[in-house]
Amino acid sequence: MIRRALKSVLPAAAAVLALLPASAGAAAASTVTAHPVAAVAAPQHPVHTQPYHTGRVATRGIRLNVRSGPGTGYRVVGSRHTNRLITVSCKTYGSRVQGNHVWYRLPQHRGYVSAHYVTTGRYVPWC
Repeated sequence: MIRRALKSVLPAAAAVLALLPASAGAAAASTVTAHPVAAVAAPQHPVHTQPYHTGRVATRGIRLNVRSGPGTGYRVVGSRHTNRLITVSCKTYGSRVQGNHVWYRLPQHRGYVSAHYVTTGRYVPWC
């Protein structure tokens, strides 16, 4: 019985509130608040940018392959010259290269390089 009463009362209450003029609600609100409320500015958040880290290619005279995924089984999508600075965004696990199974992901999803051939001066976060 209570459910039946609630089912009939709630739509009726919503209909009554919908019929009230918006100015009546505003007038009632202005009489209730005696003190002006200061507007609080929303905090300005910078556009989310992922911090990038630099590393140096250490391949000793040969080019470093950039692969489409974190492993040697993925296709080569580019290369980087030896002693060049490259930007990496994070690290992940992949296939082993000379005993190292960590791979660095390049920014903007441009590929992966083996961490065995890249030296970084700072900690690179996990993907």
